[in-house]
Formats: sequence, structure tokens, C-alpha cells
Amino acid sequence: MQVIAQFGVFVAFITPLGISLAIKVAQLAPGQEQYLGYITGAGAFAVMIASPLLGQLSDRTRTRIGRRRPFMIAGMLLGMVALTVMAQSTSILILGVGWVMTQLTWGQVLGNLQYSQADKLPEHQRGKVAGLTGFATQVAPVLGVGVASFVSGNNLLLFLIPGFIGLLLTTLFVVFVHEEDSRGLTFDQPMTVLGTFRGMVFDPREHPDYAWAWFGRFLFYFGLTLNTTFTAFFFAQRLGVAVEDVAPTLAVLSLMGIVALSLGAIGGGFLSDRFHRRRVFVLLAGILFGAGAVTMAFAPSLPLLFAGSLVTSIGLGMFSAVDMALALDVLPDRAQAGRYMAIMNFAAAIPQAVAPLIAPSILALGATAAVSKNYPLLYIVAAVFTVAGGAVVLRIRSVK
Repeated sequence: MQVIAQFGVFVAFITPLGISLAIKVAQLAPGQEQYLGYITGAGAFAVMIASPLLGQLSDRTRTRIGRRRPFMIAGMLLGMVALTVMAQSTSILILGVGWVMTQLTWGQVLGNLQYSQADKLPEHQRGKVAGLTGFATQVAPVLGVGVASFVSGNNLLLFLIPGFIGLLLTTLFVVFVHEEDSRGLTFDQPMTVLGTFRGMVFDPREHPDYAWAWFGRFLFYFGLTLNTTFTAFFFAQRLGVAVEDVAPTLAVLSLMGIVALSLGAIGGGFLSDRFHRRRVFVLLAGILFGAGAVTMAFAPSLPLLFAGSLVTSIGLGMFSAVDMALALDVLPDRAQAGRYMAIMNFAAAIPQAVAPLIAPSILALGATAAVSKNYPLLYIVAAVFTVAGGAVVLRIRSVK
């Protein structure tokens, strides 16, 4: 049920990153794709600030239905409102506000699903469950992009159909997965403003393995964000078509990516449990993603573009699975899972906020009148970051 719920959440709010936002930006500001970077960066920045605060609130929530479920229920209902705002937006500013709302609301649903996983999941199952979850959450945008390819002419359906899928599947989790009554929880210290802000950071000297896992995720997601934010525009440039017309091509690629994501996520997760090894699989994931990004950067034809993208999918699937298991292995305090998982999510949120803002500058380097955006350079830089992210976790000592 955990896997199904996370699948639904990713359908709801990763589909806009895959295609919907690009289509809407192209409609509202033709030829100004840098706005896509600004919008996604603003959303990631908002999540970066809010998630640790909300994670600590989740840890301390006392209700009859538990600590995590109230945040899931509120998040998915408000998330549907946010998707509607984006669908009906008439300006870049309103679109940006809608995306920030979407990130905050659906992001909380996803976060509390992960906190629930940290609360209950035993060590010997973390790789398997993370593999299945990683597979489901990476395949989710495939379904979303497939839907978008059929309803790209209807903005309301473009955003709301993925949202309804997320609403349905998350509701199944809330209804059928039991969570203990948390009204009896007690805490040594009251939650204060100063204590809350202190809870947003940790001392790397006290938890060095957690710190290296955090840094590895940061580097990988920086490269991933550089690679994926402008995918629709990159393919449109290479294929010489309008952004709206690239959706069918991306849908076909996404469907092919299901096999690659399965191989990476499920294979990596299960093998990491089987051999009791995490670090080598994280390193391999970074190398695979980097190799695929470089292939895409220099691909002269659509088949090679597809080949490079599928290799990145293998790497991404493997990283999403094994990195999650690694994060759970090195968690400093499981009683504060919401806090530490939220801080770990900083490692993904900061790159998602910063990388899209830096990407336009990279795209401008070496651009010419004939080719206005230097996508090969962007994809090479992305490859460097993902390989570095895989290599950094070799410094972890408590996990093999």
C-alpha cells in the first residue's frame, strides 16, 4: 500500500515537471523557457524552508488517527486546489504561485508517507521496499506524461487527471493502513520557535555518515535537476518541433523507460539487500546516470537520444531505491524520523531550488545565433554532479 500511495502522489505532482508546466509556460510566455526554471526553483525553495518545520510538527502531532495521516489528508485536498490554480492560471505569476502551493501540499503527502516508512520498516526490508517504491514513483510520471499526451489541448484535464489519481491512491493508504493513536505521546521538551529552527540543522561531526549520505544525495539531485528540468525544451530543439508537439515523443520514451526503471530500482534495491551492500550500488547509479546524460548531450539522432535517456533511467531508478535505503540505515534518531527525513529531503530540495536558477546561465555559455541554448554543456555538467554524488557515499563507514 505504501508503494501504491507514493505512486499516486508522484503522478499528481511530478507530471507538471515532466510536461504540464512546460506546456503552460510555452502558452503564457512563448520563447521564454527560463521562466520554467524560475517557477520550479521557487517551488523547491518553498519546500526547502517548510518541510523541516512541518516534519517536526508531524513528529509531535497527537491525534486519534496518528501523527502522519492528518498531514496526508490536508495535503492531498489542498493539493487539488493548487493543481486547479495552475490549470486556470492566466499569467506566469499565478502559475508560479500554483506550483509553490502544489509543492508544499503534495510534498507533505509524500513526506509523511516516507516518515511512516521510517517509523515501521525493518532494516532487512529497506532495500526491497525502497526498490519497489522507487520503481513506482519513477514510473508514475510515465503515466502522467502519457495522460498529458492525450489531453494536452485541455489545460484543466492536463493537471487534474493526474491529481485525481493521486487523491484516490493516497486515500486508499489513509483508509486501510493502520496508524497508532498518538494522543498519548509525551516529549521531554516543549516545541519552541528557537528549538524548531535548531531542529532544521544537525552537526555533521556528530553524525558523519548521515552527513555524507546527505551530501551524496545533494550532488546527485543537483545533476538530476539540471538534466530533467528542460527535457521538453531540449527534445523540441533537437527534433525541430514546438514544445506542445514533443509530448507524444516523450510519452513513447517514458513508456520505454518503464523497463529501464524496473531494472534499476527493483534490481538495485533487491540486490543491495541480498548482498548487504548500499554504497557500491549508489556509486554505480551515479556513473550510469552520468553516462546516459553525456550520451544525450552528443546524440546526433533520436535513437541515441532515447538510448541515453534509458541509461539515465536505469541510474535514476537504482539511486532512488538504494539511496532511500541508505538514508534509513544512517538515520541518527528513529524517534525523530520526521525531523531527520525532512532534513535529508533538504538534499533534494536545495538542488531543485538552485539548479533551475543556474541552468539558464549554463545554457547561455557558448550559445550561438543558430543554437540559442547550449544543452550539451548543461547535460555534461549534470553528469559530473551525478557521478560525484555516487562517489561521495564511499566515505560512509557504518554501512557497507
